[in-house]
Amino acid sequence: MNTIYKFSHICLLAVAAISMPGCESLQKITAPLKPAVKPKEVKPAPQAVATPPESPAAVPPPASNGDAIALKEGLSLYNDGDYNGAIKKLSGSTDIWSGHNKAIQLNALKTMAFSYCVTSRTQLCRQQFERALKLDPSFDLLPSEIGHPIWGPVFLKAKKAK
Repeated sequence: MNTIYKFSHICLLAVAAISMPGCESLQKITAPLKPAVKPKEVKPAPQAVATPPESPAAVPPPASNGDAIALKEGLSLYNDGDYNGAIKKLSGSTDIWSGHNKAIQLNALKTMAFSYCVTSRTQLCRQQFERALKLDPSFDLLPSEIGHPIWGPVFLKAKKAK
């Protein structure tokens, strides 16, 4: 018992000594050590967007115009799990639908389709895929997206009906 008391007393003294301002010898001990070898300068890698298979955005568009900003906001809602918010944002954006950027419109349609599918509205999901295929007959999903158990079969049916 006496040993535990002495140890705790020593610990308290050490903590008090470290936290005392003006104690130069302790500041030297607790100061961060400089590395012996200068570390090699590492340039940061370009920002890459890692998108899980369930995320509809493979490559985000540049956020310089209104349609790209609206798409980015819709994708953010989707990625946060707010599927109804994503649908509302994307379907109601005049910037997306009045613009002539087909890639942004296709990405919005795909995001809305995914959102409808994960909220068990497969008919609306299929309609978004049909709209995407009408806008661009070569529209396709990534292999990982086609294999998704929820929207993969819906997309394949829409594509087959085209």
